[in-house]
Amino acid sequence: MDTKLIEALVLDKLSWQDFANCTGADQDLFFPERGASTRKAKAICAACTVKAECLEFAITQGERFGIWGGLSERERRKIRRQRALTAKAREVG
Repeated sequence: MDTKLIEALVLDKLSWQDFANCTGADQDLFFPERGASTRKAKAICAACTVKAECLEFAITQGERFGIWGGLSERERRKIRRQRALTAKAREVG
C-alpha cells in the first residue's frame, strides 16, 4: 500500500472502498449466477491494493454472496471456520 493511501485511511478521510479495483466494474462479475465463472472477478481482485481490507470486511460482516477480496463465499467460510477453531483452541489452551 502506498504512503498516501495509508495516511488517508489512518486519518479516516477515505475508505478502502475508494481504492478498490472493482469500482466502476460490472458488478455482475462479482455476483455471478450459480456455476458461472468467477475468473474475471478474481483477476480484478488479484491486482487490487485493498484486497486484504475487502476480504476482512466480507469475513467480519458475514457476506454470503459474491467475490470479495478475491475469494468466494465457500473460500471465506473456510477462513471463518479456521478462525473459529483457532479461537476455540486458544480458549482451551
